[in-house]
Amino acid sequence: MIRAFISIDPPEDVVNKIKEIQDSLPNFKGKKTEVENLHLTLKFLGNIDEKTLELVKQKLRKINFRKFEAEVDSLGVFSPKFIKIIWLHIKGPEKIQSEIDVSLSDLFEKEKRFMSHMTIARVKKIENKKNFLEQLKKIKIPKIKFIVENFKLKKSTPTEEKPIYETIESYSLK
Repeated sequence: MIRAFISIDPPEDVVNKIKEIQDSLPNFKGKKTEVENLHLTLKFLGNIDEKTLELVKQKLRKINFRKFEAEVDSLGVFSPKFIKIIWLHIKGPEKIQSEIDVSLSDLFEKEKRFMSHMTIARVKKIENKKNFLEQLKKIKIPKIKFIVENFKLKKSTPTEEKPIYETIESYSLK
């Protein structure tokens, strides 16, 4: 069994800009996502066996999709009451995500609501939530646009220090 997901990896220049945003986050107890692990998950597959993995690869190879522009357009948290994840919203990948969902629909349930985001930090504790959220709102997000040229099927191996992500296969867009 392998733990798998499908993702878009931002190009290096975008990763550098995201790192600047991470560096401007207000203080919290937790962990910023390692730059080498920054990605946008299009679909989490969970733990799958070799047979399912092969079927997934075959189906993903058949996807015929054009390159498209993605844009980082906002910074936020899922719940102001229970701040666990700090994310960047990415505009643009909704159609490719839907295409992937449809192509894998006989193997996996479709996403109930896809929220196109990149996790940039995981929070364990915040001293003052109100102040933290106010500081978060003050962070200016520069215009960050990039062309998505491929998506990847990846393997995730959890370790004590950080998860290790390995590309199983990459799928080029036209």
